[in-house]
This record gives sequence, C-alpha cells and structure tokens, in this order.
Amino acid sequence: MNDELTRRDEMSLAGAALRGAPWKAAAVTGGAVAAASFGMGVILPGAANLTWALSLGIGLFTLIAAVGSISRPKVADRVTRQARLWALRHPWRFSLYPALGAAALMYPVQLVVDNEGVFGAALDALQGGVAVYLITAVLALTLRGRGQSSLPHGG
Repeated sequence: MNDELTRRDEMSLAGAALRGAPWKAAAVTGGAVAAASFGMGVILPGAANLTWALSLGIGLFTLIAAVGSISRPKVADRVTRQARLWALRHPWRFSLYPALGAAALMYPVQLVVDNEGVFGAALDALQGGVAVYLITAVLALTLRGRGQSSLPHGG
C-alpha cells in the first residue's frame, strides 16, 4: 500500500487543519495592523503606502490563522485533530497552503492599488507569500513539540 499523499490529499489536510483557525482574531489583528501602518505613514514624515499596509495586514492575517490553527492540536473534533497533527509532522508542506492563500490575496492589492503590471504584481505577491511560508514553517517547527505525545512513532 502506498502511503504517499497526493497534492489534493495534502490540500484537504491543510484545509481541515485550518478549519478551526482563529479567523476573527486574525482578521481584527490584520486589519488593525494595516490601519496602524497606514496611519503612521500619514502622521510621520514621508509618504503613506497603502499597498504596504494592506500587504502587511494580509500577511499577518494569514500567519495568525495558520499558526493559531495548529497551536492547539488536541482541541477539536477527531478529523481536525488528525489534520493538525499531520500539519505538525509536515510543517513545510502545511505552510505552503497558507502562503499560497496570502499570495493570492496580495496579488489584486499589488495589481489594482499599486498599479503595477501583471508580472510586477505577481512578483511582489510571490515575495509576500514566500515570507509567510518561511515564517509559518519555522513557527510550526517550534510548535511541533506540542503534538509529539500524540504523534505515532515513525511519522
């Protein structure tokens, strides 16, 4: 029997792990940071950058949702628990999906708000997604110990 998961299986597991994410806290924090970042740009000397503020808010929203969803692996229904434990076992694979979501949300901001071309906006959104990917994976690696007692040996 082949134990390898397909991309579709991994996406399903990542989605199930994110099911219990703290979405309200992530949205409030991301929105507040975006507003504060833009507000500081208005108050302090220099130009306020709406694109930077929105991208920062999107990145923080995604990070809080992703890390918050796996921070308590044993709190949820059985399917979500198993998905969260998979995410802790495979932090680099899990982190790919929140990063893709962040890049997808940043792309229209870069394209419309910043008036960049299609390729410039894609490159900037990709850079934001890579930052979310790396930070999420590193934080998931540090949280890995929370699920160790529940992980089957050899996984």
